[in-house]
Amino acid sequence: QGLAVGVGTTMLLHCDVVCVTDQARLITPFVNLALVPEAASSLLLQARIGYARAFSMITLGEPVDGKTAVEWGLARYLVSADGLHDKALAVAHTLAEKPIGALRASKRLMRDGAQLVQVMDSESAVFAERLKSSEAAEAFRAFAAKRQPNFSQFS
Repeated sequence: QGLAVGVGTTMLLHCDVVCVTDQARLITPFVNLALVPEAASSLLLQARIGYARAFSMITLGEPVDGKTAVEWGLARYLVSADGLHDKALAVAHTLAEKPIGALRASKRLMRDGAQLVQVMDSESAVFAERLKSSEAAEAFRAFAAKRQPNFSQFS
């Protein structure tokens, strides 16, 4: 119901049902920090919302509000802040009443776990490299100093 930054947004891509409020702001500012996507978001985000939208979120760091998150398919339900807990609980109760074997089998058919692990491993390796980069150091210094980073010094 508030700000979800980086992994706060990308973890939603691993959730089966997401409820948000209109006050939600989802943002993936990886490139702004001289980093790359993580949590298989390079695969899952574009699969969920399309390449152009995913590219804008990841590379431009454009935030997405709750209403847009539902329209794009990042979330399933847009609810009021005071109804958020009740809606999430109602969905959980509905799922709990379903046959667990069929739920598990359906999830396995809908997600390729091995592919997700492979993408996460690739992202993690590049993410670790980027953390050591001069660009990332500049981004972190700028953030700490509350100024805009200057990436023009890097080619």
